[in-house]
Amino acid sequence: MNIKVRQLSYCYPKAKKLTIDNFNHTFEQKITLLKGFSGCGKSTFLRLIGSLIKPTSGTITTSSRFKYGSSAYLRHEVGFVFQQLNLLPLATLNRNIEISAQLAGLKVSEANRWIETLGLAELKDKKPKQLSGGQQQRAAIARALAKSPSILLLDEPTSGLDDLNTKVIAEALKSKLPESSTCLIATHDSRLDYIADEILDFNTFLPVEKHLKEMV
Repeated sequence: MNIKVRQLSYCYPKAKKLTIDNFNHTFEQKITLLKGFSGCGKSTFLRLIGSLIKPTSGTITTSSRFKYGSSAYLRHEVGFVFQQLNLLPLATLNRNIEISAQLAGLKVSEANRWIETLGLAELKDKKPKQLSGGQQQRAAIARALAKSPSILLLDEPTSGLDDLNTKVIAEALKSKLPESSTCLIATHDSRLDYIADEILDFNTFLPVEKHLKEMV
């Protein structure tokens, strides 16, 4: 999936400053890390690509057969893992992931593949509250991947995780992500650098607040 971003700007309602200002880039079928200080627009940018919010100005175009921003685009093309994982609390891990595949029109076998890949097979009958933080994080990523998304958007997918959980997630993304997929990862975690095809510094688009620099 190719994603072209041209003169993209975004300002939150009632905000005085742009969160993203005149950003231009073309994303191709590979893994891109979005780096930068908190507040520099990484999470906002992922939401724009996922069409969860609309640009203030500029354009986002993709090679998808579905129109950007349509319900079909979200259902079939986009896999998203938020910092708040949003797993269905009353459903088992297995059911959480199956639902994602079924909504995208895929077979349950696609869900099972990612359960195995991310080391969750022994936990598939447990509910989210019975899982550790790392297990929940892996479950959320498996759910996103179960729909075979052409665009995978991950917001701090390894934040607070130990090295083992981080390695499992990184290796799954590096070796199992479909070649046709474009993966954008907003992260502070340097442990993911080795899987990246490119790294973008978002501090370029919204510099860190000056008063914070003075404090340190």
